[in-house]
Amino acid sequence: MTKQWRDKRVLVTGAGGFIGSHLVERLLAEGAKVRAFVRYNSRGDPGLLRMLSDQDRSRLEIIAGNLQDEDAIRKAVEGTQVVFHLGALISIPYSYKHPVEVAKTNLVGTLNVLTACRDFHVEKLIHISSSEVYGTALHVPISESHPLQGQSPYSASKIGADKLAESFFCAFELPVVTVRPFNTYGPRQSARAVIPVIITQALTQDTIHLGNLNTIRDFTFVLDTVAGMIKAAEVTGIEGKVLNLGTGQEIRIGELAEKIIQKTGRSVEIIVDPDRLRPEASEVLRLISDNSLAKKSLGWKPQTSLDEGLEQTIQWIKAHLDLYRIGKYEF
Repeated sequence: MTKQWRDKRVLVTGAGGFIGSHLVERLLAEGAKVRAFVRYNSRGDPGLLRMLSDQDRSRLEIIAGNLQDEDAIRKAVEGTQVVFHLGALISIPYSYKHPVEVAKTNLVGTLNVLTACRDFHVEKLIHISSSEVYGTALHVPISESHPLQGQSPYSASKIGADKLAESFFCAFELPVVTVRPFNTYGPRQSARAVIPVIITQALTQDTIHLGNLNTIRDFTFVLDTVAGMIKAAEVTGIEGKVLNLGTGQEIRIGELAEKIIQKTGRSVEIIVDPDRLRPEASEVLRLISDNSLAKKSLGWKPQTSLDEGLEQTIQWIKAHLDLYRIGKYEF
């Protein structure tokens, strides 16, 4: 527990998601008073916040609502000092099927958060972007000045959200920092993402069905991503900046699958599934971060190697296989 976060009033949108739940857990450990905004459903399901300990959940204030509801967002932001805005519809395949919903949630939802943070004079807003906004690398490693390319409705919606955040800093001096994680992975991640897709199939089947094996990604362990977000909130003088959170190391998806198969100790065949391929012009072929600005500005660098992170993730998924619909293409 650190003095800086003790009793700090914090809002996390998207708190029920993969990264959001880990961020909430870390903030509670730091002594913050956390308000968690989760997407409403009739089951009263708080998402992955249910994975937290009973003690942690008892300390949480959970608010269910919709990012597009301006009044709900204002009520969630009011009285808080720091806001982490992770809430979004993040699935790229889903954005092909429902681009309007994705655009409204990610653009209007972000606008609602920005407006409320301005009106209630929050001390700091950490806006969470995505490495997908860069599209296929035009040069590597990818720095924050790399052109933004909307190669999917999802990435276009995140570009728009980032620009809204930029505009509120320029026009209203809103103390906002944008962070762009590169392919975060780890315990609790759904099979919408490639690493759990590989692990769940490798543990239980003789074949693994994947999309493009030749795409290249920069994978960051979730606790490192969370540490970067926390640092972005703690450090002063970086308002208005955009910061990449990545390892600066890349791996081809086919090689990643072979590495995971080796770690499971099973003999598994890899099959390319045409249903899992993105439209050709929409496929992001290579993402690798230049994280030098985050290192310089935040004093942040990843602590978990890919091998260490994969081993932790494999063990967690092995213990929670009942949470996955193995082999089903999730989007």
